[in-house]
Amino acid sequence: MARCGCGGGQCDCTIQGGENVTVSGSGSAANPYVVSADVPCEEVRACLSAGNGITFDQATGVIASHLSNQAGNNVTVGPDGGLLVPTAGGQVLTGCGLTGNGSAGSPVKVNTGTWPHACTVDAGGGGVYCDSQGRLRSEPRGMVEFTSYFDTRTYNDPPIPAAQNTVLDTFTVTVTNPDPCRPAKVYTEREIDVYLVLPAGAAAGTGQASDEMFYMRNSGTSTIVGVHAQGVKFLPEAFTLGPGATAPVSLAATGGRGAGGAYYYQILFTLRVMTISL
Repeated sequence: MARCGCGGGQCDCTIQGGENVTVSGSGSAANPYVVSADVPCEEVRACLSAGNGITFDQATGVIASHLSNQAGNNVTVGPDGGLLVPTAGGQVLTGCGLTGNGSAGSPVKVNTGTWPHACTVDAGGGGVYCDSQGRLRSEPRGMVEFTSYFDTRTYNDPPIPAAQNTVLDTFTVTVTNPDPCRPAKVYTEREIDVYLVLPAGAAAGTGQASDEMFYMRNSGTSTIVGVHAQGVKFLPEAFTLGPGATAPVSLAATGGRGAGGAYYYQILFTLRVMTISL
């Protein structure tokens, strides 16, 4: 290490390198000391560790990005070795009912048709809903059910009453709305057949409830056996049943204006029921 007045051995300095350090040169102006340090990887690895977003292999000393395996993670390592988050365009695959690739110019949307009806979508459109499995569902399907009920009853020749529209017998059934989701309109057709015997000069009328639908008088001289009085009614004044609800429906067979020993011996009840839920 040369300086003024310190040459020719008058002022020698000794420099010695420590661990991983080397010293070269004589310390003169022409050949100064050069101190070099070399720290091998093995000495540094012990100081490194993995952390959030980083992996570190102690054996090889390789430091890399740690990519999460969680579903939906789109981070990848690009061909140039850098981290890459792909843009949405071209990465979204659509199937039936969806269009677009998710880019700004082609957003993912429902593939709808043109509304063909006279009413507006707001006024007449139905709903679309998501079920417990994450699937799209439409509104409940409409239901129409037709059921017939029958009963035949035989009697011990009771007379037809004189008072008009007197109840002879009643047939009652329970009607159920099969739709568990929506109310239903219930339409009924009611048929009642009464079998009569009219002796000579006898007369009788039959019907449903307060409506006499048949009347006959025997003007002959012998008994008429097996007179068949049939009355059928379709009731347009439908009633409403709530979802899955039940209600009784009754048919009342009536008779009246009986005279001359007229009597009945059998009544057939028929109830036809149509339930409609839309």
